[in-house]
Amino acid sequence: MGACRTKVISISPRPKKRPKKEAKHLYDDSLDVYVRPSDAFSTLGFFNDPLLNTTLKGDSIDLANTVIHELTHNTFYASGQVPFNESFAMFVGARGSAAFFRSRGQEAAAAKADAGWEDDKLLARFWTRVISSLDSAYRMHPSDKGARIAARDSVYAHTRVALVNEIAPQLKTINPVYAQRVQLNNAALLARRVYATDLDVFDLIYEKEGRDLKRTIGRIIGLAKSNPKQPFVALRQWVGVSGP
Repeated sequence: MGACRTKVISISPRPKKRPKKEAKHLYDDSLDVYVRPSDAFSTLGFFNDPLLNTTLKGDSIDLANTVIHELTHNTFYASGQVPFNESFAMFVGARGSAAFFRSRGQEAAAAKADAGWEDDKLLARFWTRVISSLDSAYRMHPSDKGARIAARDSVYAHTRVALVNEIAPQLKTINPVYAQRVQLNNAALLARRVYATDLDVFDLIYEKEGRDLKRTIGRIIGLAKSNPKQPFVALRQWVGVSGP
């Protein structure tokens, strides 16, 4: 995605004056900017990971998901493969939190965790289509910056309409207002791709492993190690699906 330069600013625990000031400077420099708070971060086992106040603001389902997500990074982290690592942790956090509550007889909480994962997969498929549309629009205007920007704006205008009319009615755990307010620019889209690449593929492996999460995690790690430079390719080949 190349019509505009981009910058993602992730500040922990919550953005205040400094990141907002930095964002303004970047906007003034014609950069797409995405500023957001960070619920948590992993030190990959080097230190005890902090529990941030942003994490504690969520409900028990969000908390369980976040903790399991970060523990996944401590268990396995593929060098130089950030989208794989974050998408893998999204899968384990979602399926793991559902299993956690189900093992304690809290079926309502487990069902809500499952519903949240369905929302994540729905949005992941949607953002993948948006990225594809944006890339196609840019390729149509390889040397005309103005035309590329106009094409980008058209894609995002259609994206907003689709979010409101098609995606929002299907969301089970996310307020439909999300569709009206979620930020749409290249930096935000790149950030979403990091956490939402091939989520359905992880679930296909989960199904092939008999919905046994421990076996699935082991399988995914083994596949990722078999092709460290292209872990998603290894996963897709194992389940027999083509890539984007």
